[in-house]
Amino acid sequence: MPKPTDKPPTDPIQRMSVTIPESLLRSLDQMVADRGFENRSQAVAELIHDRVTEHQQATGNAIMAGSITLFYDQTKNNLLTQLAELQRQHVAEVISSLHVQLEQNFMMEVILVQGPAQKLKQITHALVACKGVKAGKLTLTTTVLPPLHEKSLRPSKTKSSA
Repeated sequence: MPKPTDKPPTDPIQRMSVTIPESLLRSLDQMVADRGFENRSQAVAELIHDRVTEHQQATGNAIMAGSITLFYDQTKNNLLTQLAELQRQHVAEVISSLHVQLEQNFMMEVILVQGPAQKLKQITHALVACKGVKAGKLTLTTTVLPPLHEKSLRPSKTKSSA
């Protein structure tokens, strides 16, 4: 088992060459400067990562982690119960949630989720479809939470002798 001080294994770096129009290169250089990237490679790697994540979210069932952000009117009949029940139905995907009181009976809820991308989209659609929810958005990443408990570390069931 790795120690907490052990560094995670690094992904080998590959070099590639890209040919782009000069105007696009100038725009890239401006973005590198504006966002504080160390170099073009760092900016391009982030852009590619974002697009790959979007592609995986749209096309597959890759396991992803992220958040569902909801804005809703907490005074709507049964809304809080309905939202809680939907989260309970998906307890394998819903990790945690945070509620923030906003003005005029509105609430912002951020729900941390992990699971197959298509399943997380379905959960989001079900939550946003609830009457009283004003807006909702799913944000995903390919980086996932590590397993919290290994099966081998669980205590075994033994019969106690009396």
